[in-house]
Amino acid sequence: MSDPEISYFALQAYVGTTKHMGGLETTQELVELCHIGRDSYVLDVGCGVGATACYLVKTHGCRVVGVDASEAMVARSNERAQQEGVTDRVEFRVADVCDLPFDDGRFDAVLVESVLTFVADKQQAIRECVRVTRCPELVEGRPGGYVGLNEQYWIQTPPASVLERVRHTFEIQPGIPMLEGWTGWMENAGLVDVAARPYHFDARRESSQVKRYRFRDMWRMAYRTVWLYMKSPDFRRYMAGRKYRPKDLFDYLGYALFIGRK
Repeated sequence: MSDPEISYFALQAYVGTTKHMGGLETTQELVELCHIGRDSYVLDVGCGVGATACYLVKTHGCRVVGVDASEAMVARSNERAQQEGVTDRVEFRVADVCDLPFDDGRFDAVLVESVLTFVADKQQAIRECVRVTRCPELVEGRPGGYVGLNEQYWIQTPPASVLERVRHTFEIQPGIPMLEGWTGWMENAGLVDVAARPYHFDARRESSQVKRYRFRDMWRMAYRTVWLYMKSPDFRRYMAGRKYRPKDLFDYLGYALFIGRK
């Protein structure tokens, strides 16, 4: 067991978890809003360890492609697909959301969960998601495909201390927009019927996160976290630097589902 790089996403890949605001309940809502069914072909951008992609295959029977900028995350996703017996319906690739390696109009739906918050050029990333989404068919009257995001936003402008703490704890260097920033980027990218469903932090909803994982996953997460804590001084320093969270953080920071149709 080799030591991972000490960073937010590298540690998630090593432990074998992916954090999405709102837990599994929010993913289920996003799937419903994007009208994903058995015949859908779905792109999961920033797939992490493959939890959402494999969930979609097992619960909806659709075909899914997952992409992530991290080779370690893609390796974890392939392991998960093998363990869950869904390799015939899902594939994973390393790719950059700002330059997706797919033809125009390839997917019925594109899902992005807690990814674009970390991307500097959010407008270009959304344009790419729209580009690879299915166009409406004028002859048959079939509507275009859907792009669905689950991303963080500022409920109100935060003080500098809160802004800096969020950047440090979650390693978010790009700016986080207000609600209107996300919807504006989606409309600028050519989506119609753009809608936002904002949420405040809810511990009960967040706890549905664990439903993504099996007992084997939970055991490995716990084992690797404890092993790292015991073995790595760098990891202990990293975690100690992230213990403090402003009490009023979630007065300022929320998350929302953003849905648009092509």
